[in-house]
Amino acid sequence: MTTFILDVLNNLQNSKANLSELSFILPSKRAGVFLKHQLPKAIDKTIFSPEIISIEEFVETLSQLKPISNTELLFEFYNTYIALTKQEDPDTFESFSKWAQVLLQDFNEIDRYLIEQEKIFNYLSAIQDLNHWSLEENQTDFVTNYLSFWKKLYNYYNHLTQSLLNKKQGYQGLIYREAVANLETFIQSNTGKQYVFIGFNALNTAEETIIQELLQNDLAKIYWDIDTVFLENPKHDAALFIRQHKNWPFFKKNPFNWINENYSKEKNISVYGIPKNIGQAKHIGILLENLQKTNPSLQNTAVVLSDENLLIPVLNSLPKTLDALNITMGFPLKAIPLATLFEALFHIHKAPHFYYKDVVNIVSNQFIRPLLFIDGIDLSSKIIETIDANNLVYLSQKRLLEITNNKAQTIINLVFSNWKQSIETALNNCLQLILLIKADLNNNTRANLLYLEYTFRFSELFNEIVRLNSKYQHLTSILSLHSIYKELLSTNTLNFQGEPLQGLQIMGMLETRVLDFETVIISSVNEGILPSGKTNNSFIPFDVKLENNLPTYKEKDAVYTYHFYHLLQRAKNIHILYNTEADTLTGGEKSRFVTQLELEKIHTINHQIITPKAPIILPTLNIVKKTKTLQDQIIQVAKEGFSPSSLINYIRNPIDFYYQKILKIKEQDNVEETVAENTLGTVVHNTLEDLYKPLLDTFLTIETLRSLKSKMEESVLYHFKNEYKEGDITKGKNLIIFEIAKRYVSNFLDLEINALNQGDTIKIIAIEAENSVLINMPELNVPVKIKGKVDRVDIRNGITRIIDYKTGSVQQNQVEIINWEDLTTDYKKYSKSFQVLCYAYMMLESKKLNTPVEAGIISFKNLNAGFLKFAQKESNYSKHKNTLITKEILNNFQIELKKLIAEICNPDIDFIEKEL
Repeated sequence: MTTFILDVLNNLQNSKANLSELSFILPSKRAGVFLKHQLPKAIDKTIFSPEIISIEEFVETLSQLKPISNTELLFEFYNTYIALTKQEDPDTFESFSKWAQVLLQDFNEIDRYLIEQEKIFNYLSAIQDLNHWSLEENQTDFVTNYLSFWKKLYNYYNHLTQSLLNKKQGYQGLIYREAVANLETFIQSNTGKQYVFIGFNALNTAEETIIQELLQNDLAKIYWDIDTVFLENPKHDAALFIRQHKNWPFFKKNPFNWINENYSKEKNISVYGIPKNIGQAKHIGILLENLQKTNPSLQNTAVVLSDENLLIPVLNSLPKTLDALNITMGFPLKAIPLATLFEALFHIHKAPHFYYKDVVNIVSNQFIRPLLFIDGIDLSSKIIETIDANNLVYLSQKRLLEITNNKAQTIINLVFSNWKQSIETALNNCLQLILLIKADLNNNTRANLLYLEYTFRFSELFNEIVRLNSKYQHLTSILSLHSIYKELLSTNTLNFQGEPLQGLQIMGMLETRVLDFETVIISSVNEGILPSGKTNNSFIPFDVKLENNLPTYKEKDAVYTYHFYHLLQRAKNIHILYNTEADTLTGGEKSRFVTQLELEKIHTINHQIITPKAPIILPTLNIVKKTKTLQDQIIQVAKEGFSPSSLINYIRNPIDFYYQKILKIKEQDNVEETVAENTLGTVVHNTLEDLYKPLLDTFLTIETLRSLKSKMEESVLYHFKNEYKEGDITKGKNLIIFEIAKRYVSNFLDLEINALNQGDTIKIIAIEAENSVLINMPELNVPVKIKGKVDRVDIRNGITRIIDYKTGSVQQNQVEIINWEDLTTDYKKYSKSFQVLCYAYMMLESKKLNTPVEAGIISFKNLNAGFLKFAQKESNYSKHKNTLITKEILNNFQIELKKLIAEICNPDIDFIEKEL
């Protein structure tokens, strides 16, 4: 296929132009590489390579200014702001940077389009005066300051531009304005030079002025690339700018090169609607595999990523057989793993305290963890375990040094010292940390070389911040340092190395300017991405932009319209992909470009909605087969003893029983920011044990119980410290829970006092009584033990009671039973009954008590209900309840208990997970 660049070179060659003496000016450096590649095809002899530059390079030469980076420009502008602002009320650098970026963009646009500066700034100020009733006599300070800001815009602009010009520096707009100012001198001193402008579309006023002046003075030629279909349709935005350029005075006497007719030629256009970005990436891989069948090297094929976030998914989806690949777009530095570490460091140092989750995040980071492996000890794991074990919600540098026994002093000090004290210290710590990571990577033979590149690029980034800070001294807080770090990070990319002219080309939309490919795959052709849609990040109102011929969203959309259709002009095979799934930010609607292609009816569009065939994975319940080894382990557990809670666990879900009792897998001890229910329960249980244990074998008296109240708070506090470790119970929800624990105990003591006041007698028989009994099960050929601890046994009014404390809410119907067969099958309904019957069975079988007894629960959330006795009912409608534990009840319970144990120990019944 022919290309626009080759057509231009052939035309110049046919006109007998000396290519060596020409200067080619293109929209981008990328286009220059392709032009250099096409030169040998257009010439038949050896020549010196002509000058090939981008429009930005040409304008910089013309202006005699050096470009300044956006970040340094922000620092320069802050100098201007401080110089023109009263000393008592300037914005901090971080506050300033939020609005200054927008204003600098407006300065840039005003200069690029050669707008008279004083006029537009005074106009903007006058608009704000009208909006805020400038004639009002009593203006608030806020309105006064606001209007003062608008009146200073021209002063800001003048001071900044003059400061930059004195240093021979400029932002893009200023460089363009100065280039136009120097144009006459440049033309006079370069009369013998010839410039060739190739493939331009949207030009700002400065570019238009420069090119027209060079054309009028016969110092330049310009080649446009527009199709007659677009140009002759006054509503087609692909030719919006070139229709305007066609009216230049130069083209009234000179030919307009070129209007071509490539778009109407036969093309294979396929449009694919695919859900999600990953779906698009995978489909691109499938398309490339199919294309390789006829074009193995994928030469003259481009994948154009409208959304650059697709780069990594697409790279992971490329065919394995692909030999040559060139990626023109850089990989964002903010997306690499090391960026995650520094973002975490800034986050933790911006906070008033080191929050444990942030600490864990940092010490377990893939770059920090190896640095904490010292003398064969994994200090990272030790820190995490100590945090969990001691319930540390907030930590300090000192505490972390104590945990690591000062063995990791260097790394702990670098990462967790107080960055807020000095920005210089923070920057130095970042650079030193990078050196430590680099040294570790160098010592690790398996280290990825790409990671070393990461450290180099981040070292460059932080050194640039050090340079800016030492030059301008504007960074005075972690917030300002973080904002500049993010600014630099967002503009830096990791460049890929490849063959720029061979094989598959993966590019962004702007990098396709002037280039032509036979096969094109364009992704993310959705509204909000291509085109980007309405964005108004400017202080200049829309109507003011229109009046001054500044670009609005319509012109920006037209730029992307041209790029999109230019890709299609000479291509033969076109694959367009869009996301069918709605997104809250970018929307899910296919781009207007797709609809426009279909409505034009110039080409037949093969439009398909692709639904990925995802495998249907049905949920399956986990089944653990009972092997001989597993059976032996079960028998061993039976010998050691089943606790009531473990048996209830089996009833609830056999697979949990397997994990906890057989595999000995314990639940992870996580930090409790808020006191957990089980911790509250343990504190209340242990407090009651402390208070009542000295009263064993004695009758309770009102005086004794009142004396316990005075000891209650001290005991509750002791057990909170013992269970909640270093967790804070002095404020917030935890303080409320601490008071709840005291209230539970106090209310319980009041309940006992009220009972004594009513004439009851209570004698304490046992507190936290350990029990274990053997169950005779001949079919297992082994003794089976059940064991457990009873919270309290007492005698009230002559009746022995076995009591289990519950800090949660329990109702009477939860300790009642009708059918014994349901006891070991319905966990939700009968787990409380099963537990108290277990305690009663153990106490009575071990001959510590004699029947009849009562067994039940005291619920601290339902304390008014008193002692909730286990009861057997004949039916749901029966009012008669048997609340005494008799031998008959024990025998019935023993039958169900043996059935349950026999099932657990049965080698033919596997552990099968239940749906909960």
